[in-house]
Amino acid sequence: MAHVKITGLHKRFGSVPAVRGIDLEIADGEFAVLVGPSGCGKSTLLRTIAGLEDADEGEIAIGGEVVNHMRPRDRDVAMVFQDYALYPHMTVARNIGFGLKARKLPKPEIDERVGRAAAMLDIEALLGRYPRQLSGGQRQRVAIGRAIVRNPRIFLFDEPLSNLDAQLRDEMRFEIKRLHQDIKTTMIYVTHDQIEAMTLADRIVLMRDGVIEQEGAPLDLFERPATRFVASFLGSPQMSFLPGTLVRAAGGDKVMLADGSITLHLPKDRTMNGASDGMLVLLGLRPEHITRSHGPVGVEGILRYDATIELLQPTGSRSYATFHLGGQPVMAELQAHDVSRAGEKISVDINLRRASIFDAKSEKAI
Repeated sequence: MAHVKITGLHKRFGSVPAVRGIDLEIADGEFAVLVGPSGCGKSTLLRTIAGLEDADEGEIAIGGEVVNHMRPRDRDVAMVFQDYALYPHMTVARNIGFGLKARKLPKPEIDERVGRAAAMLDIEALLGRYPRQLSGGQRQRVAIGRAIVRNPRIFLFDEPLSNLDAQLRDEMRFEIKRLHQDIKTTMIYVTHDQIEAMTLADRIVLMRDGVIEQEGAPLDLFERPATRFVASFLGSPQMSFLPGTLVRAAGGDKVMLADGSITLHLPKDRTMNGASDGMLVLLGLRPEHITRSHGPVGVEGILRYDATIELLQPTGSRSYATFHLGGQPVMAELQAHDVSRAGEKISVDINLRRASIFDAKSEKAI
């Protein structure tokens, strides 16, 4: 079993808190991604799980066994680093098998494990080469292979793809996802890239300033962000935010935008927990919530708006079009041929059913 339970974890560097009271459970076989901006504490948390940093307070248990006072090599975890950490004077085969040789395993078993890992990662043809003869993606495969042969209880990844170009990152994301599906071992993965987090994770743990801002399935965080920070961090392009005032009425709640130009009628079945009349709010709209108008007018929860496109960003099959609503820039995700140029006037439908609403003061979802 490789169930991980972290309770009340604190880690400081001098007087600076890096991790502040983390409580987290990761199920056996789960792929958990720690994500957040630089300096949020995600790598420190990973290194503390590995034993490379000592916790100041709290407890880390792996498979029901508290490991706080265990040395890193005794925790039965394997870590893949950003910089590969390969031995330049060793072949690929010797790099992958180095840890097994250090544990004095028989050579036939080492060869068998190395061969199996190489086949899994499609690097069998590279076993006789040296790191200097490999591309960045190939080196990262070797680093992952070195972790695989150990058959650890947990794999830990510390931003392993950040040194690769965009195409190689895409390829390696696919390989890591496939690897997890094949071996079904618990994996904890650190990244600052929200696309990596969304595509790889069974569960995302989004951190900010040393604490967990929100955790859950990727779509839960994406569609039901608990705070403005979560909403703005996940999603590319980012969510647009419109300041306004909440008007509570028997016929349905409304948001009057801050510049007074328009009032948005929310769906009647929209639940507004803890909201009060006159509350200052932020209405959050993702680009995919706004489409070129095609259907009938007057559908509940859909606002039809005549927009003047100010900036157009074609990406191939889609175009991102920016216009102003309530004095604020808003981005729409349109089909490639829905708009042809900046300055064009088009009619768009804004899906208020999928909008997020936040208390402007606390920035928490309501």
